[in-house]
Amino acid sequence: MHIHILGICGTFMGGLAAIARESGLRVTGCDANVYPPMSDQLRALGIDLIEGFDPAQRELRPDLYVIGNVVSRGNPLMEAILDAGDPYVSGPQWLAEQVLRGRWVLAVAGTHGKTTTTSMLAWILHCAGLEPGFLIGGLPQDFPFSARLGRSPYFVIEADEYDTAFFDKRSKFVHYRPRTAVLNNLEYDHADIFPDLAAIETQFHHLVRIVPRSGRLVVNGRDEALTRVLTRGAWSEQVFFDRPTGWHARDIQETAHATRFEVWDGATRHGSCELTMSGAHSRSNALAAVAAAAHAGVAPAAALAALGRFQGVRRRLELRGSVAGVAVYDDFAHHPTAVKTTIAGLRERLGAGRRVLAVLEPRSNTMKLGAMKARLADSLAQADRVFCYAGAVDWDVAGALSPLGERVRVEHDLDALVAAIVAESRSGDSVLVMSNGGFGGIHDRLLRALGAPR
Repeated sequence: MHIHILGICGTFMGGLAAIARESGLRVTGCDANVYPPMSDQLRALGIDLIEGFDPAQRELRPDLYVIGNVVSRGNPLMEAILDAGDPYVSGPQWLAEQVLRGRWVLAVAGTHGKTTTTSMLAWILHCAGLEPGFLIGGLPQDFPFSARLGRSPYFVIEADEYDTAFFDKRSKFVHYRPRTAVLNNLEYDHADIFPDLAAIETQFHHLVRIVPRSGRLVVNGRDEALTRVLTRGAWSEQVFFDRPTGWHARDIQETAHATRFEVWDGATRHGSCELTMSGAHSRSNALAAVAAAAHAGVAPAAALAALGRFQGVRRRLELRGSVAGVAVYDDFAHHPTAVKTTIAGLRERLGAGRRVLAVLEPRSNTMKLGAMKARLADSLAQADRVFCYAGAVDWDVAGALSPLGERVRVEHDLDALVAAIVAESRSGDSVLVMSNGGFGGIHDRLLRALGAPR
């Protein structure tokens, strides 16, 4: 069978493509922007990629088109598919019907931390010898690819609340029918499709409704929005983390390269956890993963041992290089809460006396709409210097960041932004680049410019 995937370079659709290829299907795909790291991963799997959505792609004559949610009406290839009456299906529906049916699905949902927690959970099950399948919305450093079919009933999936496709406005995660559901946290996001937080809470309520009685909800015990979701109805076992009566961390020790803490479930101590990452959010992700793995039969001690070998996920405080004493980090943060948490995590890693130069591209749909601009200055307040690329938005970025005073530099030209960062940086600084896209290859451009005579 031959499937052609529209929007193949998105993290979800790219993972789906990898699973379909592993299943023995012929897979091709197209996207508006074909760029690393996903394009490299797909080509390594022998998947042919086409730039753009030319209707001539119908000449490939696939048996089925799999449609990503980046595709909307007016897309020339999609319009040709509709006119011809060709068979098509959404990515989540294809995955549910062809891969997840009959399997023990462990789904990780939440506004923040989905990718890292999903990677942790998949790694724990892998180390326990359970050979899980997984689909992760990023590139984990512990596996060669972001997705695999697996050889057991277990399948770990990053469960996104974004809508499924232009013809299916339900959240993706309602297709997955999890037996174990992690609810990491819940904030307002995706302003392009949700009018308010209450609308997202309704989608999470729909997710909770389909978890069976024999299933488990692993829930952030400090999150007020998730508490409201559960009060609307819950029919499964509920296990909480970040709560003294549930899974929680004690005796926390932060160093420049690791976090060490004791893991407790209520009054029961399960052992020590050491992560090669810092910050309260990393500890929360780890607690959620251990609690979810326990539902699949993995002893907490084994889960903690696995986390001690967990290397993390690309684009999550990933060090891209260091030149002239200046370190350049890359992070996927694009929501104000994630931006603030990421800066705090880097500060914990670096210790006192080191400057953080934050570089932000407001690129997500929510950011482009300006829905979060009132929170932007506060999210960046812990940085010593702030550089923002405003080339992709039409609202007043400089005005939104004005509370930060002279620490801020806003540029509409990427070359000017790179030059400003390099001029400001000095040995011992850390440049933290935050974007949910490629950001014009700014990381390599910075490293080259930092190495040039100044």
